[in-house]
Amino acid sequence: MTSSAETIDASASGTWKLGDLTVNRIGFGSMRLTQSGPAFSKGHSSDRGRAIAVLRRATELGVNHIDTAAFYFSPLRSANELINSALAPYADDLVITTKVGPGRDPSGEWLRATPEQLRGQVEENLRQLGRDHLDVVNLRVARSRTSEPVAEHFGALADLRTAGLIRHLGLSNVSPAQLAEAQGIAPVVCVQNMYGIGSPPEHHAFLRACGDQGIAFVPFFAIAGAGREDGAGKSHSDTLLTVARAHGVTPAQVRLAWTLHQGPHVLAIPGTGNPDHLAENVAAGALRLTDDELALLAS
Repeated sequence: MTSSAETIDASASGTWKLGDLTVNRIGFGSMRLTQSGPAFSKGHSSDRGRAIAVLRRATELGVNHIDTAAFYFSPLRSANELINSALAPYADDLVITTKVGPGRDPSGEWLRATPEQLRGQVEENLRQLGRDHLDVVNLRVARSRTSEPVAEHFGALADLRTAGLIRHLGLSNVSPAQLAEAQGIAPVVCVQNMYGIGSPPEHHAFLRACGDQGIAFVPFFAIAGAGREDGAGKSHSDTLLTVARAHGVTPAQVRLAWTLHQGPHVLAIPGTGNPDHLAENVAAGALRLTDDELALLAS
C-alpha cells in the first residue's frame, strides 16, 4: 500500500449488496466499543467520548456497514446508544446490522429468547438506535445449537419483516443445514460466522457455498481467531509476520486482507475502540496479496 492508513477510504475494499443495500466490504463491529478490556468482561466501561469519536471517524473513512447488538453493553455503556449518539440522524447509505436470539438481563446475565420474545428484542434495538425499522437482523444461534432447527425463531423474524420492522434477514453462527432451512422461509442476505486464517476446510466450503448463492459471508473474529472475545494474542506465525513485513503492514491487516481475498461476497466487520487501529483496519481493504502469499497463509 502506497498511501498512509489515514488516507485510505473503506471504498478501496470494493462493495457488495445486502439485499438492496450497497455496503463497502470493510465495515465496523461495535462489540469492543463498550469495554476498555475484553468484551463482556467485568472490566471497566470505555471512555464515552473516545467511543463516539471512533464511530464518527469510521464513517468519515467511508465505513457504511456497522454491526451491533442490544446485548453489547457494559455497566455504563451501550453500543446501540453510542451509535445513536454519534451518528443520528443517520446517513442515507449507512446500513446497521444487529443480532437477536441471545439477550442479557440488566445485570448482564445471558438468556435465550423464545420465538415469541424476538419481537421484544427487535423493538429494543429500534428504541436504542432511534429507528423505525432495522436494516438487517441476524438470528444468532448458540454454539451448542448449530444442529437444531431454526424454523420457529427465523419464522418469527420473517413475520416481523413482513410487518415492516425489518428490511432484510441474516443468520449468525449457523450450519449449512440451518441456512437451507431458513431460506425455505424467507430470503437470507448474509451469514455471519467465525472465520479466518486457520479455519477448517468445512468453513471454507461454507463460505464458497454462500458466494455461489449470492449471500454475503461476514466473518467474525477474523483478527482475534482463537482469542475470540479476548482479542488477538501477541504471537503470530512466521509466515504471517513475513507477509506483513513485505507489505509494511501489521499482522492484523494481513488477516483482514486474507479474508477479503476469499471472495467478492466476503465482508469484514473488525471492531476496535482505538482510532489508530480503526484507520489500519480500513486500510486493510486496499491491501492486495499475491497468489503465492495467499497460498502460504492458507497452509
